[in-house]
Amino acid sequence: MVATSRVQEIFGDARLMHSEALERLAVGDLRDAAEKAWCATKRATDALILARTGEEPGPTAMTSDYLDSLARQNSNINSLLGRYYSRISQLHGSCFYVGHCNDQTERRIRETGIYIEDAERLT
Repeated sequence: MVATSRVQEIFGDARLMHSEALERLAVGDLRDAAEKAWCATKRATDALILARTGEEPGPTAMTSDYLDSLARQNSNINSLLGRYYSRISQLHGSCFYVGHCNDQTERRIRETGIYIEDAERLT
């Protein structure tokens, strides 16, 4: 059985990163806020995966593979897929790396808190 303390530790990290994303957003640093929100998304997803499989993923590619697999097994987890991939693409890829932030970036950053809550509920 997975130590629930490790799962909660990772969720705590996700909430901390989201809080930091909101702080960066408040001072107008959209790119850093986007990257912190992406990190919060990944950490929450990692915690969900650890709780469900007993395995803690490493790099993003592993997290994506595990999430895809879990979603095929559980339709409730499927509800996270679109939000996960929109954050990896829009927050991490487009906004942070390329500097192309759009009118949906701030919404995605703010709604990362809901993603974390949903992932925690699905554990």
